[in-house]
Amino acid sequence: MKAIVKSKPEKGVWMEEVPMPEVGPNDVLIKIKKAAICGTDLHIYKWDEWAQQTIKTPVTIGHEYMGTVVETGSEVDRVKVGERVTVEGHISCGFCRNCRRGRQHICENTIGIGVNRDGGFAEYISVPAKNVLHIDTRISDEMMAIMDPFGNATHTALSFPLLGEDVLITGIGGPIGAMAAAICKFSGARNIIGTDLSPYRRELARKLGATRVIDPTKESIKEAMAKHGMVAGFDIGLECSGSPVAFNDMVNNMYNGGKISLLGLLPKKTEINWSKLIFKGLTLKGIYGREMYETWYHMEMMLTSGLDISPVITHRFHANEYQKAFEIMEKGDCGKIILDWE
Repeated sequence: MKAIVKSKPEKGVWMEEVPMPEVGPNDVLIKIKKAAICGTDLHIYKWDEWAQQTIKTPVTIGHEYMGTVVETGSEVDRVKVGERVTVEGHISCGFCRNCRRGRQHICENTIGIGVNRDGGFAEYISVPAKNVLHIDTRISDEMMAIMDPFGNATHTALSFPLLGEDVLITGIGGPIGAMAAAICKFSGARNIIGTDLSPYRRELARKLGATRVIDPTKESIKEAMAKHGMVAGFDIGLECSGSPVAFNDMVNNMYNGGKISLLGLLPKKTEINWSKLIFKGLTLKGIYGREMYETWYHMEMMLTSGLDISPVITHRFHANEYQKAFEIMEKGDCGKIILDWE
């Protein structure tokens, strides 16, 4: 079969012929219909420091996808051939302390599909049946293909109550930040103010429902607050940028007792004004993946109850045009990019 493979430890990924995946007794074979490129895939493509430390080549990449079940293992009974499905991308062990207390998303033995094992940028993928999810038929194939990052946005935004709150989102123009803005609006937040350096992505965030999106090099957060009658600070912060400057701006503009979800990966050398964190009584929560499987329930309920995140999909290509898609991703003038495998 065809697959997009990180076959060499250098910049790039390559479409190659690889063997069909094996289907174990507890596995499901899925024929891929649609997939989406993630920031993680871009890291692997660029072969940056994180990728060099994490990826063992060769590996088929991709962890955002959906498709149709074409084969099931001998022990599988809850997934049937012909069903339309998507997949939770983190395979948990099921036996560690966190798994057994219902916190599988921080399993100490997690294996990432498309990172630690072959992924879904391929004609077929074999995955454990326990990771397969059936999604409401009212939700489109394209939406199913981006449930993974939508889950990141949902986990980030819904970690703290939003009704009537003022929310600051750093890196709001990225797909996850933009979807988080839509979730905040849907969940009753009052003001949703975001920062982003990209003009293209600032406009994307506006389309997804942000109250105000600013270029932090030209307008301060305090100026934006004043224009919306805010005098004290933000109740909720969603850090989606991975920028130390943006994170410290967020801390400076939080209301006492505020709560921050940390999704962006901050550099190791990030300096933090710990005194402000302490004296403001701020709560920080690290966000990793999706809470399995409560976040998936929230995603499905929002999408079937009127939440529209479709503007976050900005480009569509056939899988054979993957190189063009990665080049657009690298430039940054895009939201989510869909790859069609049919």
